[in-house]
Amino acid sequence: MQDQVRQQEIATETQQPALKGIKVLDLTQFEAGPSCTEALAWLGADVVKVEEPNRGEPGRWGMTDRSDADSHYFIYYNLNKRSVTCNLKSEEGKELLRRMIAKADVVIENMAPGTFARLGFDWPRLSALNPRLIFAQVKGFAPESPHADYLSFDMIAQAMGGTMGVNGHPGEPPVRPGPTIGDTGTGMLCAMGIVAALYQRMTTGRGQHIQIAMRDAMLNYCRTPMSRQAALKEQMPRGGNTVPGTAPGGLYKCAPGGIDDWCYIFASRGNGEHWRRLVKAIAREDLLDDPRMVDGPTRAQHRDVVDAAITEWTSKRTKQEVTRVIAGAGVPCGAVMTTLELLNDPDLHARGMMQTIEHPIRGPVTVPGWPLRMSDSKVALKSAPVLGADCEAIYGEWLGCSADEVKDMRQSKVI
Repeated sequence: MQDQVRQQEIATETQQPALKGIKVLDLTQFEAGPSCTEALAWLGADVVKVEEPNRGEPGRWGMTDRSDADSHYFIYYNLNKRSVTCNLKSEEGKELLRRMIAKADVVIENMAPGTFARLGFDWPRLSALNPRLIFAQVKGFAPESPHADYLSFDMIAQAMGGTMGVNGHPGEPPVRPGPTIGDTGTGMLCAMGIVAALYQRMTTGRGQHIQIAMRDAMLNYCRTPMSRQAALKEQMPRGGNTVPGTAPGGLYKCAPGGIDDWCYIFASRGNGEHWRRLVKAIAREDLLDDPRMVDGPTRAQHRDVVDAAITEWTSKRTKQEVTRVIAGAGVPCGAVMTTLELLNDPDLHARGMMQTIEHPIRGPVTVPGWPLRMSDSKVALKSAPVLGADCEAIYGEWLGCSADEVKDMRQSKVI
């Protein structure tokens, strides 16, 4: 009996959130910084957004469809966090933040270049306040680069970092990728650095300063096209939806022929079995004896013939049916899903990748969950906080402030 009880205790202990007990002060806005801190929150850290008292960060109200409620944009990037307000234009507010920093494990900001330092919170002063502190900064450009003082948003980082330049069709202008990898992609790399710094601190006992530039992050995400460019002296053309040097690899029209009725089908040049499976699935085994179809590079020279044969089959079937048959035959294939389709996808809901949360003002809101699955770390999805919702709780827990002290700070506009 005692052994069973101990096993249950061990199971409970091992299923604690991975970053339980880690305190994060989140002085970020919009998306790049909030993506980083949301990842830390989903890993179990206590992430506290520190916002100006009147309206909070611009992501709350800059894109909302309701004047009385935070935007869906804000909700999507601030799940599982708590919120306090702090007036950093006042000396009292700065002192309050300094007290919070002394208790924190991580501070992260993505203000305009130099803003946080001008408020009195540069790395030397932060480290003096808390030698174990990990201080992370997300900027558009590296501080030692000639662009250091330039402002940046997702599309600027994608333009300057290469992800926009490689996206688009041959002979046509570049196209901004729809997913905001300039923001979210940078935030994910920053979160990785913070987790590594927390691990290193276990050995050294010291915190450290982490910096990441959105432009540099985009270069990191461009390693595959950059590797192709490295073999060429001339500028590599954009490839559109095709995969250079092999076929098939692209979009194929599906029934009933609407603007979103497409599947992507790819036969890897590294696995000749994909092509053999594909032609059997579409009942075109005759292509196996066609000398123009002998391998991926040869098929690429006759891409029009390959595409015509596949389209003849896919155009008579829905993208869901095409995916079931082609992917079911062991060929890389996927229906092109729209955002509306994904919001209502039964599989995503069944697995918790789409969940409905209860927002304090909006009520039920459907949001994407965290894709990482960890056997011994469980964190339930929680709504993004309304502005200043946790002032009493946080200032009480972290600093030992009484309810009356918090009330006095509100009245004096410190919070």
